[in-house]
Amino acid sequence: MSDLRLRLDVAYDGTDFSGWAIQPERRTVQGELETALRRVLRLPALATTCAGRTDAGVHARGQVCHVDVPAAIAESFESWPQLTERLARALPPDLRVHRVGPAPDGFDARFAALWRRYAYRLCDDPANADPLRRHEVLTWRRPLDVDRMNDAARQLVGEHDFAAYCRPRAGATTVRTLRELDWQRRADGVVEARVVADAFCHNMVRALVGALVAVGEGRFDVGEPRRILDARTRDSRVLVVPPHGLSLEEVGYPDDAELAEQARRARTVRGPL
Repeated sequence: MSDLRLRLDVAYDGTDFSGWAIQPERRTVQGELETALRRVLRLPALATTCAGRTDAGVHARGQVCHVDVPAAIAESFESWPQLTERLARALPPDLRVHRVGPAPDGFDARFAALWRRYAYRLCDDPANADPLRRHEVLTWRRPLDVDRMNDAARQLVGEHDFAAYCRPRAGATTVRTLRELDWQRRADGVVEARVVADAFCHNMVRALVGALVAVGEGRFDVGEPRRILDARTRDSRVLVVPPHGLSLEEVGYPDDAELAEQARRARTVRGPL
């Protein structure tokens, strides 16, 4: 029986999850998702692959994953919206599959991705912090200068070895292309970072935010985050900010005809998990 690869667009509130990846005796996004898929599709086993493994407490609005299932089982549903509705009933309220359907040839949720976009949100006015958003916006107790933070952020954009801002993993590269890193103060007072890269190392976004927040509050000068980057070693002064302000917002892929080639290139550079 041939398999059919499905693409799933997934969102979750990471507050009560121990991250994406399955862990023994821990509640994880992957674990809950695969349990629901097995129940709805009536399969004894299956395995999902996501675009980016999020840590405990990190949220997602635009996570993407794929799963291979027997074609006859997937096609037994009258429509793909019907499968989406069945999954909504099977999933807990802090996890949703917004869309599911056949993936194009060559699609791989992780390796075919061109870029990932994250957001990190802070409120630097504790008296006006919205208690209803406490699980997705970090309250910061000192005022932040967004212009200074942007001046420092511009020096980090481009292809670099981000070893100073990553937790290293044996056999994996820490070279990444940071496409965008900028800050804005929104109308509601929330200070939001937009961070786009081809891929991210473990803790990379949260460490970058920690260095730039130090600039915004005056502890670092504008050039210090770049000097730390160039040193290529972890600096104890850089705070890895808490996970709950971070959200995976979007994943970008090439045109369908280029998916397989992009996946091949990415596997060559980054290797297996």
